[in-house]
Amino acid sequence: MKQNAFVRYPRAHMSSVAINYFHLKNPYIVAFWSLLAPGLGSLLQNRILKGLILIIWGLTVNTCAKINLALIYSFTGQFHEAKHVINTRWFLLYLAVYVYAAWDSYRGTVDTNKLYLLADREDARIKPFVIAIWDINFLDKREPWLAAAWSVLMPGLGNLYLHKMITGLFFVAWAIVVMVLSNVFQAIHLTAIGEFQQAKAIVDVQWLLYLPAIYGFQMYSCYVAAVEQNKLFEKEQSKWLRDGYQKNGFKMPK
Repeated sequence: MKQNAFVRYPRAHMSSVAINYFHLKNPYIVAFWSLLAPGLGSLLQNRILKGLILIIWGLTVNTCAKINLALIYSFTGQFHEAKHVINTRWFLLYLAVYVYAAWDSYRGTVDTNKLYLLADREDARIKPFVIAIWDINFLDKREPWLAAAWSVLMPGLGNLYLHKMITGLFFVAWAIVVMVLSNVFQAIHLTAIGEFQQAKAIVDVQWLLYLPAIYGFQMYSCYVAAVEQNKLFEKEQSKWLRDGYQKNGFKMPK
């Protein structure tokens, strides 16, 4: 079968630093991750630039508004302290983009699901590897549980295992900054030796509350990405065999 020069709906694009592709997603799950932190839903759609910008924006405004600290006070019934600590000027700035990120994640997922179905029907060939000056990237089978396990050890390592270099390095840097500014390692050490009150006093809750979203998202997204990249690998091989395997009617030259 002759491959057309023009592909209207490509299934995937590979570069030396990442593989970007369509796959079916639940819009509600994508919107849920955006509600935990603006930008995470965009990353699940593989819209990397928008996702990273929204994450940096949300991190900056959340920190200036002290939203995480106000949440802790609210959850523990200290409403007066929550009201006192929140910076309303920054908080009101946060709301608009927070709501937009959730809405855009849902809407964008619905649209990309439609594009996936069109790309799957067109069934264009996928480039299986790229060799560039700085790196080599290729489709391969990878273990989803291993991608999640690397994310448990350090957020971002699962992305690097899947060769998603931009998001991987970003999450490694983000996790290190949060861990250092929250004093979580010192708190773990103090907890291990029984100094519970000192551990409680030293931890910075405003920064600590970023960690659940970081760890949870990395484990989930890397597991899903590994599963979908394995499917992409199988589809590429299937397409190659269907197009290039010798036909029954082929006549051997004499």
